[in-house]
Amino acid sequence: MAEPAEPTAPDIAPAKAEQERAKSKNIGSLRALVPYVARYWGLLVAAMAALVITAGLSLTLPLAVRRVVDGFETEAAALLDRYFLAALGVAVLLALGTGLRYYLVTRLGERTIADIRMALFNRMLGMSPAFYEKIMTGEVLSRITTDTTLLLNVVSSSISWFMRNALLFVGGIILMLISSPKLTGLVLLLVPVLIVPIILLGRYLRRLSRENQDWIAESSGFASEALLSVQTVQAFTHQAASTADFDRVTELSFASAKKRIAVRAILTGIVISMVFAGIVGVLWIGARDVRADAMTVGELIQFLIYAIMVAASVGALSEIWGELQRAAGATERLVELLDSDDSVEDPAEPKTLPQGGRGPISFDKVVFSYPTRPEDHALAGVSFTISPGETVALVGPSGAGKTTILQLLLRFYDPASGRITLDGVDLRDMSRDGFREAIALVPQDPVIFATSARENIRFGRLSASDAEVEAAARAAAAHGFIAKLPDGYDSYLGERGVMLSGGQKQRVAIARAILRDAPILLLDEATSALDAESERAVQDAVAELSQDRTTLIVAHRLATVKQADRILVFEDGRIVAEGTHDSLVEQGGLYARLARLQFTEGMAAE
Repeated sequence: MAEPAEPTAPDIAPAKAEQERAKSKNIGSLRALVPYVARYWGLLVAAMAALVITAGLSLTLPLAVRRVVDGFETEAAALLDRYFLAALGVAVLLALGTGLRYYLVTRLGERTIADIRMALFNRMLGMSPAFYEKIMTGEVLSRITTDTTLLLNVVSSSISWFMRNALLFVGGIILMLISSPKLTGLVLLLVPVLIVPIILLGRYLRRLSRENQDWIAESSGFASEALLSVQTVQAFTHQAASTADFDRVTELSFASAKKRIAVRAILTGIVISMVFAGIVGVLWIGARDVRADAMTVGELIQFLIYAIMVAASVGALSEIWGELQRAAGATERLVELLDSDDSVEDPAEPKTLPQGGRGPISFDKVVFSYPTRPEDHALAGVSFTISPGETVALVGPSGAGKTTILQLLLRFYDPASGRITLDGVDLRDMSRDGFREAIALVPQDPVIFATSARENIRFGRLSASDAEVEAAARAAAAHGFIAKLPDGYDSYLGERGVMLSGGQKQRVAIARAILRDAPILLLDEATSALDAESERAVQDAVAELSQDRTTLIVAHRLATVKQADRILVFEDGRIVAEGTHDSLVEQGGLYARLARLQFTEGMAAE
């Protein structure tokens, strides 16, 4: 079997993603974390205090070691004992302080990242459908999980270590100068040799880290889409093609990671070689000074410990700098989500529904195109008014604009021109949550959550009692099959309702809408997956429910809409006819043709 060609970035990544990867230019991106960390300033101050104290104790330890070593030459045993006790005391305090610093910093990091995750989820949950037409859900999930986990390591560990090693570096240099200016000069000659590769390779490492995170997110997007549609993938024997797509993106992620690892390895090798070269040089010259009585053995050991501290700090700083570079890319990606623009936003001072949603619904010359198809008008100048309590059916061929009416009424999108009003108030002048409280929806593709049947129905009104949940299920002709489940209403329905048939899912969704008890009811192909008996039961329930509610019904099956007060016939984004079932049949045209096809063929089939 021929080996597949190595994939390249242009095969998959869109130009926009490539542009985004180029944005990361400096570590300053991490400043976006400051508002989240600053909320817990007390914890931050305590952590910084522990950090400074432990760094100071670390710098004190070599002084104690020098006293102990030089104390071997004294005849006063009591003085030597005090030196040992002092060294032991410093070590114990350092251990306690380090443990406290770890606890405080780690707790601060966990709390900060938890806040960021909650803020991200809240922001993403409020984004309009237009946003998700441009980004895969799997990529969003990757940013919320993978990128925030990377930041957790930085906030709870890397930043603390960076500051600690920076203090040890500065303090160590100062104490080295005090101990031996000549040896310090030798050590400092190596600093530029270390700093230059750290800066140059660090910039390249940051770009590679950002690219690697993007490919991981893309890989998650592919996996999420395929796994959420696994039955369709298997039914069309698309496993090999889906696996190939996933493998290709994963290989690109691995290729990017290989580059990052190679650069990191080169940087680490340079740092370690320079550090050990410096230590050997210091030992060589220091040993000669000891032989010449220019310094004591204790002073040489003290200086050597400080040199090792400084060298270790430089090595740690180079490692941590790479982590911070990587985290800077992750921070940019998260900030992009938090600061992303939404085409649908609530007004600063929203109005309220004057009649609680029990007033008229009006579309006035509404023109609308979906963001991904801007040149194709889903609605082209649509105008109509629905009176309170009226049941109106929207019919027409697929793509005529029926479901778009419901989506605009829920303000998932805003029209390009025209107005949509509820109770006489433009939807754009109200908060979305405010007027959506007055609406109950049964979508064309019913959504079942991975919880019990009871909680799925109660999703419509969280305060509903068990008796109200059961009453809603009975009204939706759902009580029968729910009662037969292993645990009845407490039965777990599985992810996306895998334990239910299509018709059962729709009945649960209808029960949810009935329980909501809202003044406006939207039914989008609500009975399309029901058998004849269940459809009749649901139609009776809907007829009962619609008596004192404003109801919009979208349906292809005209038997569902025959009893509507009024029928609006849509074609190519326009209303081409309006009236009752009987009047529209008499008028001829599109509705009469649809009715003839459905009812005549249905009778013939019988």
